Amino acid sequence: MQAQVETPVVDTAGSATSLETSFGNEQHVVAVPYSSLHPSPLNARTRPLSGIEGLAANIRAKGLLQNLVVHEMKGGRGKQRKYGVCAGQRREAALDLLYAQKHIAADYPVPVRIVSDGEALAISLIENSEREGLDPFDVLRAYRMLAEEGRSVDYIAALFSASPLTVKRRMKRANVSPKLLALLRGDAITLDQLAALALADDHETQEHIWFDANEWQRQPNYLRQAITRAEIDASRSRLVRFVGLVAYEAAGGYVRRDLFSDDENAGYIADADLLQKLVAQKLDAAAEEVRAEGWGWIETRVERDFLELNRYGRLRPVQRPYTDDEQQKMDALTAQQDELAEKLEALSEDDESAYEEADRINDEIERVNAALIALEGVALVWDETQMAGAGAFVIVGPQGELVIERGLLRREDASVLEAAGADVTGTPEAQAHDPVSAQAPKLQPSHNAKLCQRLTAHRTATVHAELLAQPTVALAALLHYLVPKALPEHFGRMSTPDFLALTGTSNQDSLLRAADDLGTSPAWSAVEAQRARWIAELPAKRADLLPWLVQQDPGTTRLDLLAFCTGTLLDGITGEERPHAINALAGVLNLDMTRYWTPTRATYFDHVSKARIAEFIATAVSPKAQPTSKR
Repeated sequence: MQAQVETPVVDTAGSATSLETSFGNEQHVVAVPYSSLHPSPLNARTRPLSGIEGLAANIRAKGLLQNLVVHEMKGGRGKQRKYGVCAGQRREAALDLLYAQKHIAADYPVPVRIVSDGEALAISLIENSEREGLDPFDVLRAYRMLAEEGRSVDYIAALFSASPLTVKRRMKRANVSPKLLALLRGDAITLDQLAALALADDHETQEHIWFDANEWQRQPNYLRQAITRAEIDASRSRLVRFVGLVAYEAAGGYVRRDLFSDDENAGYIADADLLQKLVAQKLDAAAEEVRAEGWGWIETRVERDFLELNRYGRLRPVQRPYTDDEQQKMDALTAQQDELAEKLEALSEDDESAYEEADRINDEIERVNAALIALEGVALVWDETQMAGAGAFVIVGPQGELVIERGLLRREDASVLEAAGADVTGTPEAQAHDPVSAQAPKLQPSHNAKLCQRLTAHRTATVHAELLAQPTVALAALLHYLVPKALPEHFGRMSTPDFLALTGTSNQDSLLRAADDLGTSPAWSAVEAQRARWIAELPAKRADLLPWLVQQDPGTTRLDLLAFCTGTLLDGITGEERPHAINALAGVLNLDMTRYWTPTRATYFDHVSKARIAEFIATAVSPKAQPTSKR
């Protein structure tokens, strides 16, 4: 057998497929003897070859015009190297036929491009990508081999016609323990489970978590929790949103990245002390800016506590006219708000993606509402002399936004400013009385029992939606119900219900019966989106519920679930116009019904007499704005 000679040849393959002629195109086309070609062990192709005789006849007549793609194999004798054919198996088979028919010799020069083992496996997979049942183990092995050969993410992405993010995700899976990867062969592990295990940085931890887990603990969400139990889920932490992962990392904090989430804050952090320090620094910096406005005192809070805020009186600011630029922004935001509301209302209940889309739209509505509130705040004018006796809270909001509560008055300052002629509302003295037990004036009923039930059902659903955004208030409300029952010797024995009726029965059906239009409201969409979330995340068996709950983060998952469950127990439907206990909870939540409900002819005006509507308008409108009657 002649020694192999590798000599450059001219690539004449004008009509060759792009895969077989351009793959490995950073390598020159060289000629190797036919005898050095062998089937590649990395070839994933299993389909039988066809048309070999016709192709052999064409090669005999015109020569081999298209190069093969090969990789070097171990086991060559002497100077004779062995090459595995990873692209061009039909032409290799045609050459085999021509050699058997003695039309070509062993040293017949064959044009080839020589690629690495990783590229050889990749081309085999790409050639057979249309086949069903392609082994994901081989796909991940190809990515790992290419990475170990020093190929960049961009190169691999271009090779597989995939996005760089997809490549990073597959390489993350590929770097999981080989013992776990091997389980893919027998479908003993899923790609989602591998993605969850990839959160752990070392193979030992990955193997320990998988092999020591019970069957129900091997669901992807449980595996993530086992790895990140002592860490903070950045995607759910409002403090992380407030600080930002970039700032946290810049301060030296480590982030365990979750490449398999689309959330911009996807990841887990372990240094809670550093996070708290950064939160305090950012709050203090914001407090100094607010202090420069002229307020007498400033306090910072990592959480908005409405019970605390309600103990303060407030200065009433005056709203100046908007500038032309501000008015244009206000009009644009209002138009955007209306457009989003229309999109939310147009969602179909039959659409499987409606819940997800409703979540996205509600997030946009929240963003627009926040922008409107911020713009309104710009036009508020305070009396500088009065500001010196008042203060402000600088707070981390429920979504990680900066919230500033201005114009707050302490008890000792409120009376002084009020005596000096300041416009003070909600003084501590005024709030000392129980709004639920206060005697309301006797008024002529303006709403019938059916309409009252409809309206209070909407109110109940809205309170539930607000509890989802303010889970700490849900915890406080639950304790407000439980504490007097646990300590009757302190609070006395009372049989009257408070905000909650903990009967163990969901209020979902009763709310829908009371208000047939409730299903289209933003509040109901928010609640039902959460219902779908918990159905997806909770274990299927009740016996697994307690172990699952024990493993959850108390500050995020457990608190969010408590808020949802508390809301489902709200008893807020009534057929009478009278003060209701749920009003106290609505006040603590700082509830704004206009964000969730708009009266229409069908839902409200057709059920109230024109005389009563006129009476309400006359009461609500300033006497100067009321039209004068013609005599």
